[in-house]
Amino acid sequence: MESWWQDFNKWSDGLWELRDKRVDGWFMLDNFWPTLLLVGVYFFVVKFWGPWFMEKRPPYNITRFLIYYNACQVGLSTYIFVQLLRGGWAVDYSFLCQPVDYSVSPQAMLMLHACHIYYLSKFSEFIDTFCFVARKRFDQVSLLNVVHHGIMPMSVWPGARFLAGGHSSFFGLLNSFVHIVMYFYYMMTALGPQYKKYLWWKQHLTTLQMVQFVAIFVHGFQLVFYNDCNFPWQFGLYISAHALLFFALFSQFYIKNYFNKTNKKAMVKDAGINFKEDKDVHMKTA
Repeated sequence: MESWWQDFNKWSDGLWELRDKRVDGWFMLDNFWPTLLLVGVYFFVVKFWGPWFMEKRPPYNITRFLIYYNACQVGLSTYIFVQLLRGGWAVDYSFLCQPVDYSVSPQAMLMLHACHIYYLSKFSEFIDTFCFVARKRFDQVSLLNVVHHGIMPMSVWPGARFLAGGHSSFFGLLNSFVHIVMYFYYMMTALGPQYKKYLWWKQHLTTLQMVQFVAIFVHGFQLVFYNDCNFPWQFGLYISAHALLFFALFSQFYIKNYFNKTNKKAMVKDAGINFKEDKDVHMKTA
């Protein structure tokens, strides 16, 4: 047992030596435990303490807060997206295989900053679920919502700590773009029912989210077959596995909320036609 523990410590110490030393001392990056702790608190609040606290209370009216919160998320996502473009993806990054630039050049440090802000933004997204709990919309505190928000900070931390930039930052680029569209939709929804006529594209938003994960999966998985840029293909598989998980969860959501409802509407419509035909026959024979 002692030998196993010594081997593990030796392995973990060796792995830690591979960290990106440029971010030593940066907020939340010196240790993984704060990230794990905050995720644990998030899970406890949305699944246990929050429902218990709201059990005998009426839903909170937080409409104005939702408008400002979603507007801020649009702004934050736009900032991250633009900085990731400026840091490499709109400059000289390759979509086939891109190594991490570990220099302290202005472009490399800009990419480092963008990856750090992207990581921190995952904690601000916890507020999505907190708002569901405050409004007693417990049906929206779903497996998809909790798993997605709970996993993301833990998934992004290794990238921000060891591989900030390069091939892995494509995930953040696409995800921040999708979040610009998504939080804009939520902001418009919070503005009131008078804007409902402009929000016909909800289903297309879910489709965009699923396409995002397909693109991320393909982009990460290709390193298994093509990697001559000194980026670890194992981390490409790590990213692809997350994309596959999220695609499966969003597919389940899509089928439940759009595909099944479409089939139900068709069945109701057919039943209505049959009822009308039966009524006409009855009237003619009466």
